[in-house]
Amino acid sequence: MRTTADRIRHAISFEVIGILIATPLAAFAFHMHAGDSAVIVVGSATVAMLWNYVYNLGFDKAMNRFAGTTLKTAPLRVLHAVLFEIGLLLMLMPLIALYLGITLWQAFVMDLAFALFYMGYALVFNWAYDRIFPLPEWQQNA
Repeated sequence: MRTTADRIRHAISFEVIGILIATPLAAFAFHMHAGDSAVIVVGSATVAMLWNYVYNLGFDKAMNRFAGTTLKTAPLRVLHAVLFEIGLLLMLMPLIALYLGITLWQAFVMDLAFALFYMGYALVFNWAYDRIFPLPEWQQNA
């Protein structure tokens, strides 16, 4: 299983790269002022970073308990990304609506767009992260 330091490196690198990509995309896609886009993306990233740590720790503990390993197959990676984004969507939707003064439905649509972007991003980022920083147990199971 990953160490706390590794989990922190993972969460911070994921969010920093995500912010750099998502902020200009959100401003463009939603015709928002760059400042509002930055507040939404950075605020969401802060919540997501905390959620990332808690979620991945719980997911890995569950995998260890039920599968005896944290090695993820491609379908399991997709499930991992989808469940992460559903949890994050439920946390962020009311915050976005409140900040932008929009309806929950409008916030849902906006948050869904963020979720779809981040699902793809999470899949690619986590796969790359696991290749760059593999765990010793994975080499034994390969």
